Amino acid sequence: MDPHDTTHQSEKITIAISGTADGTFLDQSVLDEAVKIGTEVARQGAVLISGATTGIPLWAAKGAREAGGLSIGLSPALSKKEHIEKWGLPTDFMDVIMYVGGGYPFRDIQMVRSADAIAIGPGRIGTLHEFTVAFEDNKPIGILTGPWDTDDEIKMILEKSHRAKDNQKIIYDADPSKLVKRLIELVKIDKATFRTL
Repeated sequence: MDPHDTTHQSEKITIAISGTADGTFLDQSVLDEAVKIGTEVARQGAVLISGATTGIPLWAAKGAREAGGLSIGLSPALSKKEHIEKWGLPTDFMDVIMYVGGGYPFRDIQMVRSADAIAIGPGRIGTLHEFTVAFEDNKPIGILTGPWDTDDEIKMILEKSHRAKDNQKIIYDADPSKLVKRLIELVKIDKATFRTL
């Protein structure tokens, strides 16, 4: 690499975190895994993007911020006032919140498309929506495996849809550090490919 070529040195890899906003049915140990994902995103030099919500995304944002990383939230609201008063969403652990409006479905799409890759933890229908957007956009997808159903549900969806071969950048790992590392490796391959086009 030419040390005088600064064309792409300012590019930061962005990783979205997807998972349930309802943390009430999760053990603290599961929320701790979300913190580890955020911590690893920051520690490994990437930027965390979340849906500016509670549950898994909030705990991941906490991990990223506490590790000295940058945390960006995309809100379904049109303003900070609406974000707090109408949607009842937090502002903690985010350096920047972008108010994209359009409710959750639109926010999901904007969040996924703003990121280079997505890390998926335990979730519900919104998480599956974010997965399908990332899948159709052929983004690297890292699925955290554990004592929940989301990883198995995604495997079943891929199997029954006969579409598993359409995105070869889906990885599964129970270790947040390895999951983030592997996602970053996939993003670097993508970015190298884009630069040669």
